[in-house]
Amino acid sequence: MVIIMHPEATQQNIDEVVSVIRSRGLEAKIMIGEQQKIIGVIGDKTKFASVPVDAMPGVDHSVEISKSYKLASREFHPESSVIDVDGVAIGGAEPVIMAGPCAVESREQLLESAEIIKAGGAQFLRGGAYKPRTSPYSFQGLEVEGLKYLAEARERTGLKIVTEVTTVEAIEHVAQYADMLQIGARNMQNFGLLKEVGRCGKPVLLKRGLAATLDEWLNAAEYIMNEGNPNVVFCERGIRTYETYTRNTLDLSAVAAIKHLSHLPIIVDPSHGTGKWRMVKPMALAAIASGADGLMMEVHPNPAKALSDGNQSLTPEHYREAMAAVKKLAAFMRTL
Repeated sequence: MVIIMHPEATQQNIDEVVSVIRSRGLEAKIMIGEQQKIIGVIGDKTKFASVPVDAMPGVDHSVEISKSYKLASREFHPESSVIDVDGVAIGGAEPVIMAGPCAVESREQLLESAEIIKAGGAQFLRGGAYKPRTSPYSFQGLEVEGLKYLAEARERTGLKIVTEVTTVEAIEHVAQYADMLQIGARNMQNFGLLKEVGRCGKPVLLKRGLAATLDEWLNAAEYIMNEGNPNVVFCERGIRTYETYTRNTLDLSAVAAIKHLSHLPIIVDPSHGTGKWRMVKPMALAAIASGADGLMMEVHPNPAKALSDGNQSLTPEHYREAMAAVKKLAAFMRTL
């Protein structure tokens, strides 16, 4: 349930409603927007059934939320959220770009990548220090050593760092070095991991699972938010279908759907979505045209020598071309 307060409701009115909610053993979430003051009721709604909440001073009306995800729902939070990652706003007027190699391979490779990414205009450097791979024989990442390289790259360039966390045990290490924690597709429904990143206090980038429905994806965000972390950003990275030409099927309809269902921002990863570097630029442009709040692209100084995902990584030249086109389209979209 959400309780919509009257625009002229006083702080005392709000406090009284919150007190009644908590007296029933429920949790109250207060949201103050530009137009509305809303109190969300979290928990077993039967405990609140006998309360004449609409008759309480300052209450305009109450609305039942039928969805299993409450905190992530636009019903619960009508205004779009902007997630601040150490000064970079995701969900604002400008699309945010996250770019870099799939994996941190060496100090030299990462620092070179960071300079390329910075020069192209991105705000985030992405790079995996922990790499969950389909094959146990594939490169698994440099782990803590890789995190240190990422931190050094941030010091040199000012780029924010987003990197994946794959286990509960690694959260402390990753949170020490990263500005934003990424939950990869394979871990979207690792509920223990979701709960722990919800408690760590860092913004979270939540990738869609390999075959996840929108409802499952939204409920995964709910696990994080229910632990007290409202700073979640969705990332559409393609889903598995019958098509074999592309690595995945990039579901750009998910952008419009998430924008309708949730107040949280959503970005798109055309690299994993297609698996082919030639398709990254057109799909990046399509993502911006669909209303995405940003992009995540794989870029490598020399994709032919990449230890992972070289086929879908942009060269520095192709990255610059893609960024120039994205900036032009984003500027045009702001005029509509």
